[in-house]
Amino acid sequence: MASFARQIARVRPLIKFNGDHAVRAASTTTESGGFSLQLSPEQLEFKTTARKFAREEILPKAAEYDRTGEYPWDLIKKAWSLGLMNTHIPTHCGGLNLGLLECVTITEELAYGCTGVQTAIEANSLGQMPVILAGNEAQQKKYLGRLIEEPLMSAYCVTEPTAGSDVAGIRTRAEKKGDQYVINGQKMWITNGSVANWYFLLAMTSSDPGTPAGKAFTGFIVDANTPGITVGRKEKNMGQRCSDTRGITFEDVVVPKENVLLGEGAGFKIAMGAFDKTRPPVAAGAVGLAQRALDEAKNYSMQRKTMGKLICEHQAVAFMLADMAIGVEAARLLVQRSAWETDQGRRNTYFASIAKAYAADVANKCAADAVQIFGGNGFNTDYPVEKLMRDAKIYMIYEGTSQIQRLIISRELLTQTKEEKK
Repeated sequence: MASFARQIARVRPLIKFNGDHAVRAASTTTESGGFSLQLSPEQLEFKTTARKFAREEILPKAAEYDRTGEYPWDLIKKAWSLGLMNTHIPTHCGGLNLGLLECVTITEELAYGCTGVQTAIEANSLGQMPVILAGNEAQQKKYLGRLIEEPLMSAYCVTEPTAGSDVAGIRTRAEKKGDQYVINGQKMWITNGSVANWYFLLAMTSSDPGTPAGKAFTGFIVDANTPGITVGRKEKNMGQRCSDTRGITFEDVVVPKENVLLGEGAGFKIAMGAFDKTRPPVAAGAVGLAQRALDEAKNYSMQRKTMGKLICEHQAVAFMLADMAIGVEAARLLVQRSAWETDQGRRNTYFASIAKAYAADVANKCAADAVQIFGGNGFNTDYPVEKLMRDAKIYMIYEGTSQIQRLIISRELLTQTKEEKK
């Protein structure tokens, strides 16, 4: 706690707080009010801290955590002590209430070291976001405040065995009985499932099958130690293996009405609204992986020789590196734009989905190209790029598949066009 307190004390003088939003001392906008690439001094400080931590602490341990699948508690606790976690939490709960631009800047650097570690940290933000967006002051102080007091985790408990992209297909049910709700159902692929102190849970509260999704579901805060909760085995995933992914069963789990967010029927909107805030950081993680793949491939190509010269001097390899660089730079700009839009107080759905979809594609292409540039060594676990290729795939799946992102983008685009024609 002392280290985190020092971080707050060191950064807070650089930030002026105005209501619920942090106003940066060094503006991230140009004089005309447009998007700027210039980071403020405190944003640069967070970037430097995250980069140093990723390269000196995360990266040297990444391969071992990938091999064992052990949850990286030591790295989580160090990230917490440096103020690199929970950056969204409001000031009245003891948090920094930083904007998304700071968050994506930190996340990209952490992902460079290991996206499994980064996913564990970002899943904490996803679990928190519904409470940040929809929790009352008492709920926020109780559940967000404890994450500031000590390095605890939260989880976003929505996906089910038959309801992933189709969130409206959720079958977990919450039945109101007096001043309590009794929850029964099963969740799947829950990141931080066994290590979370509490969950954001989405459950059906309407008994009418004709009730639209926007009114059928309710959001709950559920303490992880509540009787009736059973955590399943750790999933053995292809990549990001140190991230804790579990199924969770709820059998007659009793939750007080005080733990309902906003009210009955508001859960679907809360759950979907959280993604506008969390998809840019997920996309930033993909950019961090892509940058790492580019750096590994570039460095290897400047050491490996074939046919009498360095392989980077072969045009076939040089052009692959160029395409990787193009993808990384473009994806980073999209991520920054999506974060900046939110920090300006504007709805972010369109840009968040574009950033997430494109960055996921770039991460997968850069990782695959890195393996190709390494050749036979790239297919070997003694070299880092095979891990990057395994880690990259999930970016096209979690927090909304790449197909769902394109569905969102197309809907937003057509809706915007219709409105412009009115």
